[in-house]
Amino acid sequence: MGFGESLNKRQVAFFTDNVKNSEAFRKVTVFDTTLRDGEQTPGVSFTLDQKIEIARHLSEIGVDVIEAGFPASSDVEFQTVRKIAGENTGAKICGLARSVKSDVDRCIDSGVDMVHVFIPTSEIQREHTIKKTHEEVLEIIREIVDYACSGCDQVMFSAMDATRTNPVELIEAYMAADEAGAAVINVPDTVGVFTPSMMKPLVSQIREKVRCKIDVHCHNDFGLAVANTIAAVEGGADQVQVTVNGIGERAGNADISQTVMIMEAICGISTNIRTEKLVETSRLVSRLSGIPILPIQPVVGENAFSHESGIHSHGVMSDPKTFEPGIMTPEMVGHRRRLKLGKHVGRHAVRQMLSDAGINPDEETLDRIIFKVKEISGKGKKVTEYDLFEIADSIMGTSGAEKAIVLDDISIFTGNHALPTASVRAIVRGEEKIFSATGDGPVDAAMKALLGIFPGKIELKSYQVEAISGGSDAIGSVTISVEDNKGHIFDAGASGSDIVLASAEAMVNGINIVCRSGGFSFEK
Repeated sequence: MGFGESLNKRQVAFFTDNVKNSEAFRKVTVFDTTLRDGEQTPGVSFTLDQKIEIARHLSEIGVDVIEAGFPASSDVEFQTVRKIAGENTGAKICGLARSVKSDVDRCIDSGVDMVHVFIPTSEIQREHTIKKTHEEVLEIIREIVDYACSGCDQVMFSAMDATRTNPVELIEAYMAADEAGAAVINVPDTVGVFTPSMMKPLVSQIREKVRCKIDVHCHNDFGLAVANTIAAVEGGADQVQVTVNGIGERAGNADISQTVMIMEAICGISTNIRTEKLVETSRLVSRLSGIPILPIQPVVGENAFSHESGIHSHGVMSDPKTFEPGIMTPEMVGHRRRLKLGKHVGRHAVRQMLSDAGINPDEETLDRIIFKVKEISGKGKKVTEYDLFEIADSIMGTSGAEKAIVLDDISIFTGNHALPTASVRAIVRGEEKIFSATGDGPVDAAMKALLGIFPGKIELKSYQVEAISGGSDAIGSVTISVEDNKGHIFDAGASGSDIVLASAEAMVNGINIVCRSGGFSFEK
């Protein structure tokens, strides 16, 4: 096979939607460990209710196995795993156990569908953690897998630190587990030191020696967790271990969104995941874990399908495949395509954004608007849609559209022993409205009160604040994204020394953008 022919075979998915590659009819299952390894992220601790919420959501999006926790680690963890196992979510629930019978018993007592036993197999781990020889480890594997199988139909065995284990000894360990009755063997890159060119042949060798299902668990210390996971699948792995947003020990694990979309869109390998729920899932776990999603995060990040460059914006307006993968669209993952403003923005994007708001400047005026946008963004300031409309109104000498909502007054009540409460009075299309709401803090209460006073369905999608001056009286800049009932997302912002008032002003600006852009119409 020549180079060109080989390249075409590997990239067939990029050139046609009708031709299937060699993996077309293969299916890989997804094992999610957000609730176990993900919770081991430093600083992350989920409550019972949060774990149940995440478990239900993971099941709803099609995750095959959910690792709920480590039952033997504490009574609280045991009760949490038992509660999740009793939820009947539809996914298999797994519990982790050391190669100790009491740990296995604790898993079985918690009612899980699968017991996941592990033991260190690398020389450095054996000598410094469990102080066992390879032969002793093999005997423990046979005994603990057999014991676990006597109490649970599904048993997974992990050789901890597999990728730093002598390959001959590693395969012997997996063969011992397979012969003892393990339904699945897991290949963990525990400290994230493998590369894809190493992972694929290792899994291929293991595949030749065991009959049971092969699972892979990769850490991201060198940023290779997803790549190694895909390489393992190419080598014959049947199941992938992932976490939402890639959270986990140290630098984390393979991210579910990236791993699934590479398999589905590039490799032609199917999963049970409802990919259109990936962004929603990512945002849920981000909110509950307190770990923000980077704008440049693949698949789910704010910028994943956003375009600022004039060349790029013009291209995607003509055909999205020009500057997007094509084989993965924003709709496939529950995202939205967006044109963004900045110093690289082009006239086609600006004209489209203005036209959507009913603003149609002539060519000379459009040039002046674009110049002003680039001038402002060139100074390091983020330019939102609200700013664009204000710039256009100023240059065109118009008063702008009638504002749908004008904030008249806002009062905030909060304290260390008080539930934060916000009361707002605003003029909504000429009529005075009053509304109160409580929240997790004064900003949350203010946002909820403003959304409650407005008769349309508008959802706050993101909230960012940064100081633009120093000291205790620093000026804060608030930027938000709001979504209308048609799924369109708009940016708005405001600045001020009082961050609560700046947040409220940003929300008012966001609501007015939605109305001006046709995202909500008042009944006459």
